[in-house]
Amino acid sequence: VQLQASGGGLVQAGESLRLSCAASGGTSGNFVMGWFRQAPGKGREFVSRLAWISGTTDYAESVKGRFTIARDKNTVYLQMNSLKPEDTADYYCRGARGTAEYWGQGTQVTVSS
Repeated sequence: VQLQASGGGLVQAGESLRLSCAASGGTSGNFVMGWFRQAPGKGREFVSRLAWISGTTDYAESVKGRFTIARDKNTVYLQMNSLKPEDTADYYCRGARGTAEYWGQGTQVTVSS
């Protein structure tokens, strides 16, 4: 499975961005796609995920009510509204099936105050 992330950028606090992650190859079955992020000097943290078959979504508490994950065919989107400076990070797309996981390259999101 190959994942291609895009959509990062520089915005001001309160603005919005949409990240995209296009998956190719092997996304059938019990596949889950989502996003993690890593802020400068910090570890990678979970942001959101979506289960391919059920459509079930999950969010970190820090982004609930502001971020929305959605899927269109083999692309997963992360709509990020009301961005805060603490959302500044490199965002990584992740796909998983069972114990296998796949990562896309990071896309940088910078939120200025």
